[in-house]
Amino acid sequence: MKFLELLDGVELVASPAQAANPEISALEYDSRRVKPGTLFLAMRGESSDGNRFVEQAIAAGAVAVVTDSDRELPGVAWARVLHGRRALATLSANFYRHPAAKLGITGITGTNGKSTTAFLIEAILRAAGRKGALVGTIEYHVGERVFPAPHTTPESLDLHRLFCETVEIGGTEAVMEVSSHALAQGRTYGIPFDVAVFTNLTRDHLDYHKSMDEYFDAKKILFSGSGSGSGSGSPPPRVTVLNADDEYAMKLVEFSKSQGSLVLTYGWSKADFHATKIEITPRGTRFQLNCPKGTVSVSSCLIGRVNVHNILAASAAAVARGCSLESVAAGVAALKSVPGRFEGVDCSQPFTVVVDYAHTDDALRNLTSLAREFVKQNSGRVITLFGCGGDRDRTKRPLMGEAAGKGSDFVVLTSDNPRSEDPLAVINDAVVGLQRSGARYKTELDRRAAIGLAIGEARSGDIVLIAGKGHEKTQISRTGTVPFDDREVAAEVLRDLGYTNSNEEETA
Repeated sequence: MKFLELLDGVELVASPAQAANPEISALEYDSRRVKPGTLFLAMRGESSDGNRFVEQAIAAGAVAVVTDSDRELPGVAWARVLHGRRALATLSANFYRHPAAKLGITGITGTNGKSTTAFLIEAILRAAGRKGALVGTIEYHVGERVFPAPHTTPESLDLHRLFCETVEIGGTEAVMEVSSHALAQGRTYGIPFDVAVFTNLTRDHLDYHKSMDEYFDAKKILFSGSGSGSGSGSPPPRVTVLNADDEYAMKLVEFSKSQGSLVLTYGWSKADFHATKIEITPRGTRFQLNCPKGTVSVSSCLIGRVNVHNILAASAAAVARGCSLESVAAGVAALKSVPGRFEGVDCSQPFTVVVDYAHTDDALRNLTSLAREFVKQNSGRVITLFGCGGDRDRTKRPLMGEAAGKGSDFVVLTSDNPRSEDPLAVINDAVVGLQRSGARYKTELDRRAAIGLAIGEARSGDIVLIAGKGHEKTQISRTGTVPFDDREVAAEVLRDLGYTNSNEEETA
């Protein structure tokens, strides 16, 4: 594709009067991936500036540069743009021949529940015979292929590349978790979301957004068109799915209607999609799903009231995408688990060990409440291990400590991903709330030792919650990134205590 053809629709500030028009064979925003024939997009980011690497990109073979700086680049085809990320989005869509327009895209935003809802929607779409992509916090899917997820919502170039691969395999659907960071930064600029889901909004990411109002405004972008700032880049979603039990979601009802979107609500009562005859056991969840299309009995391996909400959200989104209620029931039943979301670690021990991604005070309240329901028949105890992330909102740390303490019989406070911060300082912030709860607790800086401490405390009928990292397979500290998977570490601790999974015994 020619350079000037790629610039179609890009918000240009300046370009040479007689611009060169080389053939472009690749598009990159990372100078380390540039090869001969590449167009390099040099843009300012949150922590670095790609304009510092223009010379390296040209030396590596870049034949054109698009920049959001005010520099001119004689000797190479170039253009200056108003907004780097918006330019990247338009360039990417042009380069891959607009694959997003060939897919029915469902976006899910909110603080909690995005990943589980996304996995449920994907399962329902598969039950309906659809093929597509999933993009989210845990991993990316294209058809049956699975990729690691470096970001909940990747840069637009990576998104359009995934969309292109999805179209090439005959896919018609894409399900995306859409983070507030991505919306604020314009990573989803120009993507035509057909269905948009809002799960809830609780305190998180205030290190970035500064206030709950700013956090909500970022989420709201998905429902006004998938851009950022003054430009939307695409129309509002055809259908919005809103949580009737969340005050922030309800703020979007009239707004979405004013945008021309069809609004579907879900919740415990007085919602378009609601549940009755709910049965929650340690083995799964059953209820009757009621909606404008009719009723259907739903059975899921996912446990707890929070997952009833997630199933309702996914059902509404899938119905909005044209799925039948029979496909909804089949898809929900087919999803056995979501990685790192109330995921059990079983070595035939007489107590339950669960790994979960809960990393906000609201998520910890939901998690410990679910655990309490789980053990009440056996008068078991709730033992919770958690930590707080470094380089993130400090004000939520005591709130997390208080939530964990109030919901647990015993708490182990440890490191999560301290990043550049002193792990002890992070723990000290959380201890304040933990002490306020009055719960019995211990602190242990080393997460591996802390998991051993929590599991070692358990007796028959108890549940051990290992919260915060969920599906993650590394731990990040000021000394670097090391392999660390809570699920693997918990299994090692259980084996060291003499417990052995029955499957392991059979294959030994």
